[in-house]
Amino acid sequence: MNPVASLSASASAVPAAFAALAHPLVPTRMPLLTGADPEAKRAEIRRYFHQTCELYERLFALIRDDESYYERHEPLRHPLIFYYGHPAVFYVNKLIAGRLISARIDPRLESMLAVGVDEMSWDDLNSAHYDWPSVRAVRDYRREMRAVVDAFICSMPLALPITQASAAWVILMGIEHERIHLETSSVIMRLMPLDELRHGSELAAEERRLWASCPTRGTPPANEWLPVAATTVRLGKAASDETYGWDNEYGTDDVALPAFRAGRRLVSNAEFMEFIADGGYRDLTLWTDEGRGWLHYTRAEHPKFWRRRGGTFVQRNLLEEVPLPLDWPVEVNCLEAQAYCAWLSHRSGEHVALPTEAHWQALRAAVPGDQPAWDVAPGNINLAHFASSCPVTAFAQGDFCDIVGNVWQWTRTPIMPFKGFEVHPLYDDFSVPTFDGRHNLIKGGSWISTGNEALASARYAFRRHFFQHAGFRTIVEEPGSMAATAGSRLYETDQLVAQYLEFHYFDAAQGNAAPPLGVPNFPRACVEAVIPHVPADRRTRCLDLGCSVGRSALEFARHFAHVDAIDFSARFIQAGVRLQQADEVHYEIPTEGELAISRAISLDRIGVAGVSDRVNFLQGDACNLKPLFTDYDLVFAGNLIDRLYDPALFLELITARIRGGGYLAITSPYTWLEEYTEKAKWLGGRREHGEPLSTVAGLARTLAGSFTLVERQDIPFVIRETARKHQHSVAELTIWRRA
Repeated sequence: MNPVASLSASASAVPAAFAALAHPLVPTRMPLLTGADPEAKRAEIRRYFHQTCELYERLFALIRDDESYYERHEPLRHPLIFYYGHPAVFYVNKLIAGRLISARIDPRLESMLAVGVDEMSWDDLNSAHYDWPSVRAVRDYRREMRAVVDAFICSMPLALPITQASAAWVILMGIEHERIHLETSSVIMRLMPLDELRHGSELAAEERRLWASCPTRGTPPANEWLPVAATTVRLGKAASDETYGWDNEYGTDDVALPAFRAGRRLVSNAEFMEFIADGGYRDLTLWTDEGRGWLHYTRAEHPKFWRRRGGTFVQRNLLEEVPLPLDWPVEVNCLEAQAYCAWLSHRSGEHVALPTEAHWQALRAAVPGDQPAWDVAPGNINLAHFASSCPVTAFAQGDFCDIVGNVWQWTRTPIMPFKGFEVHPLYDDFSVPTFDGRHNLIKGGSWISTGNEALASARYAFRRHFFQHAGFRTIVEEPGSMAATAGSRLYETDQLVAQYLEFHYFDAAQGNAAPPLGVPNFPRACVEAVIPHVPADRRTRCLDLGCSVGRSALEFARHFAHVDAIDFSARFIQAGVRLQQADEVHYEIPTEGELAISRAISLDRIGVAGVSDRVNFLQGDACNLKPLFTDYDLVFAGNLIDRLYDPALFLELITARIRGGGYLAITSPYTWLEEYTEKAKWLGGRREHGEPLSTVAGLARTLAGSFTLVERQDIPFVIRETARKHQHSVAELTIWRRA
């Protein structure tokens, strides 16, 4: 295969007009949100977008044959065909959700490739559910997306500074999201057989320069712990910051750190080899319970990217295997790093641990500037030096090395929000699913961390058994001063989610207490009203759309063999998932002013523990569901229809997913708002040709020919705001039988 021809057939298959906007060997600095000239800023964002797309294409151009896109090289992640398309559909899905564009490019791909990038319970990683598109189809989609987004950037309203409400923020969100997957995809490629990637003489000279690994290897000097004075660290990104940030970065948290000592350098392969030689993977006393479980499952004996070749080790880099570079940082997951710290504690007699986020931030103060202002990156980061890690002695930053760059650094801090945290409404599943005590922060960035990832304020977290280009630094604290590390905190702090937990589960949380305003539990009342109309022999499959925090889905599970529960918001379905995992979920509701009371719910309290495994919680767009969601006896759309961006499209598409003789149940108070649905798409609640059009009439007209109305009744509901303030509404339930 001609490498130049291959490259032109993939990475460079873009309109010629874009080529000048994106030179892949120049990692464009991320744009600031501020400036004096909106049109100059527009041009800057446009260049950043195309450079990001081009760099991503260059990475995937390393895959030699299309067949390799479909192999699961990492069982906890999708095959690479998903990651090739996922960032592209992200742009379109977010622009659609924000009502910034009206037309999709390919609804099938935009549904299939929307979510599924981690092992979250609602991410569908079952390959049997996917009819993956061809590589050519995804490549064509990426090219068309690039043209659509380019046109949007050129025409979008733009005022400075850019805020989270700006259209430009959505574009920056898409760009930074793609740069995240540039890195995660490179991790997966390190797990591929080397002969499935183009390397060496197969690469054009430009590619060899871009993906060149560090040629320097040697023996590291002895590591040492250097003293760091007591200090107070302010964590968090100010709302006025000039760079793009993810939701979990904003807010504040002041941490007083006692004096500590920190490793001058990252832990090297040579240091970790001593741990292995001393039986570190066999001594279970060094490992946490979680670590022992991981060891039992994986039978691991050495780091993931080490390979045994005869009687020695080699390290797998992106495009080569090299004799184990003893002076490069070891790359491990958090569980391995924790075990090493326990081993070194026993060996040294010191209190050795991973740093907290605050410890890393205290060290970061020694590194001047930040990514947008760097003339030359101060470390092995931003693709500025190598396409691999490098010796732990190569980049001194003050008294320490590699505070920034080379490999990410595990901390012992499970990610949690700062005070003042707010989700962005278009991407509520970026951070919230990780606030479970099971995802630890990584800090500092790696050699391929660009854009937001290279900022001092970046906060990324992974499950402790996950692998990235990540290693660690050790610290020593005095006995009694070791900062506590949060465990699995299941206390719901999101006020809107807490309000809906009370709406769905108040009866379970309060025992036999009287319902607010005497109104029974709404999700349960809906199920009780619907079930008598569904014959017993048609209770196999149910779809609960807009399931929110899950009560109706769990109630339907009493009657159906299988329930798919789908909501657009990960914030909501996470509550149902936690309950399903036998966790007790705690939340707090206001009584008056700043006073509040606590609630706790569990499956046992609801009385559905025996059927909860019938429910499958998933994230999705009701107007663009994946093809596998079909063949239902009942589809329930609870208080959803007047919150959709295209309710008529929803009704058209959902019809084919209901079996003949099956049922569609819809509840709604018919609160039509242009905030959710443009007026021309309201099914009712407006005048048409001068005459009033009710929603039930609009439903009947839209469903005519496919459905017959079999039931219509009112069901009241109450949403609690405070002890003495409630929203009292009445939803209409209509049940339709499909012909």
